[in-house]
Parts: sequence; structure tokens; C-alpha cells
Amino acid sequence: MLEDILVPIFICVLLPVAIVWIVGRTRQNETNRKTEVLLKAIESGAQIDADMFKDKEKTPRSVKQQLLDKLTTGCITSFMGAAFLAMYVLKVEFFLADLLPIAGFILLAVGLAMFISYFVGKNMLAKEIEAEENTLK
Repeated sequence: MLEDILVPIFICVLLPVAIVWIVGRTRQNETNRKTEVLLKAIESGAQIDADMFKDKEKTPRSVKQQLLDKLTTGCITSFMGAAFLAMYVLKVEFFLADLLPIAGFILLAVGLAMFISYFVGKNMLAKEIEAEENTLK
């Protein structure tokens, strides 16, 4: 009976808080390391690279990369939705078994929406994708 209360609290409260804390600490440590390198470079009189603090993940993504991200997301969510529905149909013991069909249908719908978005975007942006590929050659 106690575990019926503690497991959802752990999953819904403690786990997300721990994930946010770990991500925050990782970013803070990365910034601290860059700061130490920058301070040592200033002390030694070396050239300072201003691009060191730029966020490399914020680089603009090509249209083709964005479409491939949609395709990947569609595959993952569709397969997860199908797996949840299969678990429900096969009566797999799960502590939140009542939520399996709901989560399965939601994930399946999101996956199908991402597939549709991918195929529509691929058709609409075919000229832009071709132009990007020509500029890279």
C-alpha cells in the first residue's frame, strides 16, 4: 500500500528534479572549465578565442536535418505507442496498466502526426532541400 504512493511520487517528483539538477550541474561544470581555461589564457597573455563560449548546439540546422528529426521522432513515438498498446492487449503486468492504452494512443497519434509532417514537408520543401544540397557540393 505504501509503495502505491511512493512509486508515483518518485517517478513524478524526485526523478524529474534529479534530472534537472544533473543537467544544470553538467552545464555549470562545463562553463567553469571554460572559464578556467580563459583565465589561464589571459594570465599567460595568449590569444583568446571568443567562440569558445558560443553554444555549439545552437548552430542553424538545414531543412533536411529538420525533416530527418521529424522522421526520427515519428518512428520513436509510433513504436512506443504500438508497444504500449501491445502490452495492454497482451495483459502485461504493469503498475500503471490502466494508462497504457491512453499513452499508447497518444504516442501513436503524435508519431503519425510527425510522419505526416515529414512527408508533407518533404514534398513542400523539395526545392529548398535540393538548393541546400547543391550549395554543399
